[in-house]
Order: sequence, then C-alpha cells, then structure tokens
Amino acid sequence: MAARTNLPQVVYRHYQRALAQWPVDLLRPQVSFQDVMRRRTDKQLGPSSTDKASYDPTKESKDTLVTPLKAYDEKAELDQVNALYSLLENRYTKKYPLSDKIMKPLSKPQYYADLIKELEEAPKRSWFGRFIHSWKGFIRWQ
Repeated sequence: MAARTNLPQVVYRHYQRALAQWPVDLLRPQVSFQDVMRRRTDKQLGPSSTDKASYDPTKESKDTLVTPLKAYDEKAELDQVNALYSLLENRYTKKYPLSDKIMKPLSKPQYYADLIKELEEAPKRSWFGRFIHSWKGFIRWQ
C-alpha cells in the first residue's frame, strides 16, 4: 500500500527529471514547453500545500486558456512520462531511421539540408537581419 500512495511523487520526480533534460527551443525562447509542463505537474502532482500557499491570481495571464484538471490516472501519467523519455532518447529515430530516398527527394535533393541550415541560423540573426531576410522572399532578381 505504501508504494501506491507514493506513486504520484515518483511520477512527479520523473516529470521533473525529464523536463530538466528537455532542450530549449531556440526559435521560440519565449514559449517554454518545460514551464507549461512544470505548471501542469505542479498543479496535478506537486505538493498541494506549497501550491496553495504560493498561488497568486494576479500573476495569471488574462489570455491563458484554463482547462479543468482531470482526475489522477496512474497509468496515463506513467504513459506520458514514458512518452517524454522516448522523445528525449530519440527512440523513434533509432527504431524508424529515415532513408536517403526520403531525406533527398529527387525534385530538390538539398531541401532538408537547407532547412536545417536555416533553422540553425535563424535564432542568431539580428532584428535587421530578420527584416532583410524576410524581404528577400518578396524580391525576385530574375
């Protein structure tokens, strides 16, 4: 019986460990998956005494979507933690590797290489660089 009452704390620790390892989104640093998931797990699984004591309704954003929390389901929570770990460990990339036929389509073989290059360069651009880059798409030099 002690293990069943302790299970929400174990799930909570698993969530915290997985979210600590989750990479930061360089394209959208203002939107943090970790923060959203931490708030959700704190509300649902975290220590209820600290949540109620530190809750400040003035800090809540007016345009956030508030959804009611569902009842705690052990199996569903463990499945979600497992899904987080599987994404962190790239299990699906290892299980289902992409072939060159998919990664280099005949119509434009460098498409995915260019896309990855663009995604790596985008966060490092200045405001002016982003502005110029956006206008390059509008102006055609032909």
